[in-house]
Amino acid sequence: MGMFVAQRLLWLILTMLAVSMLTFGLIFLRGDPALLLVPTKTGQAPDPALVERVRKERGLDKPLPIQYATYLSHLLAGDMGYSYYLRRPVKEVLFEKFPNTALLAILIVVTSLAIGIPLGMIAALRHNSVFDRVILVYNTAAVAVPSFLLALFLIFFVAYSWKLLPFGGTGDPRHLILPVLSVALPSAAAYAMFLRTSMLNQVRSDYVRTASAKGLTPRAVAVRHMLRNALIPLITLISIDFAYLLTGIVLIEQIFSYPGIGSQVLIAVRNKDIPVVMGSVFFGALLIGVGNLVADLVASRLDPRIVYR
Repeated sequence: MGMFVAQRLLWLILTMLAVSMLTFGLIFLRGDPALLLVPTKTGQAPDPALVERVRKERGLDKPLPIQYATYLSHLLAGDMGYSYYLRRPVKEVLFEKFPNTALLAILIVVTSLAIGIPLGMIAALRHNSVFDRVILVYNTAAVAVPSFLLALFLIFFVAYSWKLLPFGGTGDPRHLILPVLSVALPSAAAYAMFLRTSMLNQVRSDYVRTASAKGLTPRAVAVRHMLRNALIPLITLISIDFAYLLTGIVLIEQIFSYPGIGSQVLIAVRNKDIPVVMGSVFFGALLIGVGNLVADLVASRLDPRIVYR
């Protein structure tokens, strides 16, 4: 296990090195980055002398390898750069919104699992029944409808027509219900379908037949044996989804005026704030890499037959 963790950490480091090269390339995506740092009036070209001074101050006049080495050394020190638009460190900008995004992500995952796991189990236990067909119809419809479209439906009916919940924003727990449901309902459907298929693949396994021969009820066999093995492939999917959610759900946060990382990154894109975009990409890649590693470790704990070398 120790060797596996060391290898995965090495691959994670190499992956983040490749991501750092990608994010560094974003600096020059729109040409000379010094032009973005110089204030200009509409219809007027920037002052060449001022552009040259900014270029020297930010080290943009140095060769690209030296600039990348400087950028990489700053990343290793935890410095993601300085926001062009907000005039603040990128790390400070992202981490200021991270608690809001983390809260939303946790609630979405918990809600998705609370709905998806029971539905998936019931659909597998009552395979080909009317209830199974109803769940399949719900799953198909929920997965087919995009989260942002579902969010608009919820706003129109629940917030506008029925006036049961606020439109968005923050303030009390009721503000989180609609954003959470907008993402959790489709995710729960996907988890239910995935779990149903995984459990049905376990039905003819030797350990299931042995447990049934011992006199265990179908429910006991499903909960004590089938569910544990069926959850193993689902864990990887959940970990990736959770890491993705931690990087911000741009459309959902924007629709509900939720102050998360996604909304902050969208503002950065609109204002050509490249350092914030670079920092968010690097931060998101790091979360996904760590999430995959954690998923593998959890899977090995659930199933002793999984041995990592």
